[in-house]
Amino acid sequence: MTTDTIETLAEDMGAQLVTRGWKLVTVESCTGGWVAQATTAIAGSSAWFDRGFVTYSNEAKQELVGVTLATLVSHGAVSEATAREMATGGLSRSSGDIAVSITGVAGPTGGTPAKPVGMVCFAWATKNGVVSATHHFKGDREGVRWRAVECAMQGVRDAAAKIGSIG
Repeated sequence: MTTDTIETLAEDMGAQLVTRGWKLVTVESCTGGWVAQATTAIAGSSAWFDRGFVTYSNEAKQELVGVTLATLVSHGAVSEATAREMATGGLSRSSGDIAVSITGVAGPTGGTPAKPVGMVCFAWATKNGVVSATHHFKGDREGVRWRAVECAMQGVRDAAAKIGSIG
């Protein structure tokens, strides 16, 4: 993974969003705002980026994007259920048209047998609905985070290309 790869993905994602007239919202936990940073590194991204939420703590997930305590207790912060609530909450608290959320265990500590280091959950939401996925990335903390940024942006690009057929 290189900076050029991320930049190319961000440019492609932006082109797809511009084609649709959409604005992006990011809701990030383990990536700490890297998707928003990669997005805003592209000149002209103000035409297709609305805002980003960094919701690293459970309290931030609840307060900023409305993840319910029941979801956090039942499924944990690293779960597709939480990622889905993060994405839909970010979308409802913005003027965006598509939201991506990321929550995971980047390591090197914090993993469990059920949720090992490298497990990252994603969700992509539009007005048509939400889809989610879990990936298990190999590597050190930086590598896991970079792969998560790449996966998040590819998902936005792909969803925008399908004209919001999420649901």
